[in-house]
Amino acid sequence: MAVLLVAAGAFLTNDPTSAGPALLGPAELRSRAARLGIRPAKRLGQNFVHDANTVRRIVATAGLDPDDVVLEVGPGLGSLTLALLGSAQRVLAVEIDPVLAGALPATVSERAPGWAHRLRVLTADALRIQQGELVDAAGGQPPTALVANLPYNVGVPVLLHLLAEVPSLRHGLVMVQAEVADRLAAPPGSRDYGVPSAKAAWFAEVRRAGPVPRGVFWPVPNVDSGLVTLTRRPPPAAVMSTPTDRVEVFAVVDAAFAQRRKTLRAALAGWAGSAAQAEQVLRAAGVDPSARGEQLTITDFTKICAARL
Repeated sequence: MAVLLVAAGAFLTNDPTSAGPALLGPAELRSRAARLGIRPAKRLGQNFVHDANTVRRIVATAGLDPDDVVLEVGPGLGSLTLALLGSAQRVLAVEIDPVLAGALPATVSERAPGWAHRLRVLTADALRIQQGELVDAAGGQPPTALVANLPYNVGVPVLLHLLAEVPSLRHGLVMVQAEVADRLAAPPGSRDYGVPSAKAAWFAEVRRAGPVPRGVFWPVPNVDSGLVTLTRRPPPAAVMSTPTDRVEVFAVVDAAFAQRRKTLRAALAGWAGSAAQAEQVLRAAGVDPSARGEQLTITDFTKICAARL
């Protein structure tokens, strides 16, 4: 069950010109975690950013507007949340850990009292959250930007779910494992291009926005991280004469990459009914049956799906 918290003391002030927040350094993170009895959980992908320069860089790169309603997933102890509050109309933080969710409003009220009214905290699983819950939690305002340090173990599923479920998200910036960042932003034909690349491209233009070293986290992860920016755009189906459903297109993507060395004629045989039928559909879509999935754009996959309908 989702639980909504409003920042303690939220309506004591509406003065956004008050001094900026005191960001959380390594010592502050550890002491707060100790007071809460929190030990970062690997199963939840809990690696907390403690470097102020990295936090400021994330917020600056996100390119937020003053009227943005920011959706932050996995705020943890509040490192990034504190910096986001000064750049947006509102921050809606979705946290699965009830202890961390319960502590966040007090942290903000203590370190950024002039901006505490901008925070809403929703205790929920971002993989299952629905648009209506987010709008209600944000006071009737749909989120317009996604800025998050996504858990390594579920970064791609969370991102794709939110892009599908929350069409009001216009842009965003997420931090994920470096290899995942490469895959999300990879163009067709490149070594890293695959299912995450193609599916993310359905929703948005995705670009690499730089590396993040592992030393800025507590605890220190075993991998480096990377930033990617997202700019929403209409899906390919929106400009095609034959309406095509995203779920159906993603089924083609999954089939095409299930066995990367196979030609599309062979890879799509099960999806189409046979290799001969797959070839017929591919030719109707204007796609070479001997091509492989990593060579196709999301528009190509959409055309293949439409040709079968």
